[in-house]
Amino acid sequence: MNKVLGAFIGLLSLSSVSYAQQVVFSSDSTKKIEQPEPPKAKPRPIKLPKPIRNELSFGLRVNTNGWSVYTDYGRAKTNDMKRVDMFHNVLYLQTEFTEKKDPKEEKVKSQTISNRSSSTYIYGKVNNFYALKIGLGYRKLIAGKPDPGCVAIHWATTGGFALGLLKPYYITLVGGSQSIKYTDINQSDFLDERIIQGNSGFSKGMNEIQFVPGGHLKSALHFDFSANRKNVIGVEAGVNAEFYSTPVMLMANQKPTSAFYDLFVSFQFGRRW
Repeated sequence: MNKVLGAFIGLLSLSSVSYAQQVVFSSDSTKKIEQPEPPKAKPRPIKLPKPIRNELSFGLRVNTNGWSVYTDYGRAKTNDMKRVDMFHNVLYLQTEFTEKKDPKEEKVKSQTISNRSSSTYIYGKVNNFYALKIGLGYRKLIAGKPDPGCVAIHWATTGGFALGLLKPYYITLVGGSQSIKYTDINQSDFLDERIIQGNSGFSKGMNEIQFVPGGHLKSALHFDFSANRKNVIGVEAGVNAEFYSTPVMLMANQKPTSAFYDLFVSFQFGRRW
């Protein structure tokens, strides 16, 4: 009886081993069956903000020889479309209106006998000189990160056409009945402080404006302080050069010049979209 029971238990053991081998191994007992991995969940796509490609801004520029107001319209230029709104590089069109002044200009008060209340004028000034400038510029990131809260530093270069507007500067002599502009003939009267009553007003000489074509070139460091990706808050500091086809005379005691050079600081505000 014990032999029969032992044989029965042995047969059960062999059956269990054989069944386990059939589940874990293939017909080739040396090759293990690979169990399929469960499918992985697909990652959800990250929704990025709409890229910003345009910029419109306005600015005020203080020059060592005058002042300017200007506007920029820019387009982002980059090969990385995922980062186009970070404005690494900007190609822009700039329009600017500027007034050129001689550094030695100084307003003085006239105290003539026929003029009890003093009037002011610029002694020795010959012409008012303005310029309308149109240029193409490129702003390239050189330092910093244009992320919110960070300052980005760009190198900006602009160049293009300039149209000078030369208007004679009139003064009024004692009595107020005569206004004169500077000529070689009346030079002594124009510079005689004893008979100058004041300036004749800005409108005097408007019909005598002369146009002087030329060109301009400027280079500057541009600091972008914008904390919001859609705002433009910038400061520029750089150098500017302008060249005109005809020498321009600003002061009676200065030689005419066709080239103007200056340093400037500008403040810029605007929007991006």
